[in-house]
Amino acid sequence: MTHHPSDAPSPAARETIDPKRRRGLIGLIGGLGAATLSACGGGGGSGGTALSGTDSSTSAATTSTTDTSALVLDSATEETLKTTLAASTSTATCTVAATETEGPYPLRAILANSAIVRADMTEGKTGVPLTLRLRLVDVNNACAPIAGAWVYIWHCDKDGLYSGYDASNNAGQSGLTYLRAIQQSDANGYVTFKTIFPGWYAGRITHIHAMVFLAGSTLSSTSSSMATTQFAFPQAISSAVYASTLYTHGQNTSVTRFADDNVFSDGTGTEMLTLSGSVARGYVGGIVVGIDQTASNGSGSSDAGAGGSAPGGTTAPGTAPGSGSGTPGTPPGGTPPTGAL
Repeated sequence: MTHHPSDAPSPAARETIDPKRRRGLIGLIGGLGAATLSACGGGGGSGGTALSGTDSSTSAATTSTTDTSALVLDSATEETLKTTLAASTSTATCTVAATETEGPYPLRAILANSAIVRADMTEGKTGVPLTLRLRLVDVNNACAPIAGAWVYIWHCDKDGLYSGYDASNNAGQSGLTYLRAIQQSDANGYVTFKTIFPGWYAGRITHIHAMVFLAGSTLSSTSSSMATTQFAFPQAISSAVYASTLYTHGQNTSVTRFADDNVFSDGTGTEMLTLSGSVARGYVGGIVVGIDQTASNGSGSSDAGAGGSAPGGTTAPGTAPGSGSGTPGTPPGGTPPTGAL
């Protein structure tokens, strides 16, 4: 993938991607079924219940009466999710998409923190609400759903800041864990997250990061993902959100076209989210992500970034979805160059 430099300062060290890591991540935008709640296997303690989806062949799961952290979608949101994505079902095809860089702020140490196994990742952060659903399918098995895979997503807040790092353009965020979450896919390959519409920062267009790990994995900072990608947002919706008074940065003037973005310049066809809603009501959306379960996308070299050492620091609460302990960590050092990912 060709990266285009940016003249604007960035909040993080620039990261390049090894062409060998461009493996079989497939993006399908297709219809998604009705959601139910299913307990996230391996998550314990304060780890949230994963909100998942079911199709007509799967009976509904029930919410644990002792789990007050479970995310429940109302019927209107469920119906909107189905309606939003149903239009593309008849034309959806498996199309290979390039694996993307995980960027300089993945906070991989958090993979070992069971408290991050949750559906609601907002931690009180304000912004236009976004309910995001992913479905994982196996490209080597007629796009059958993948059950039990771990999905980690993260993105910046409405002001363009990432949790877990303290850098010159990302000050005061060390030790924080907002807008990061891990869930395990259900029998139909679904995971659903409650978050906010991301903001933007100099050098990048609006995006969400995602990594997918093999079912049965014990997650740690060095875990190798089956897929590492980023999701894009329709420009018209991003413009509408950034015109609201809540997003005080206003419009993204640093990167105004996908063609000028370091990551999406080669196209967004397999990474573009389907969204429905409004600034006033919030948005719902999703994408079906096809996975080559034989692929491996490395073990976290980007935590060190181009500017310094890998995160370390204080211990995060909880244990890994498999085992181990987590550390939110300190950020990469050095002076961030332009064009963060």
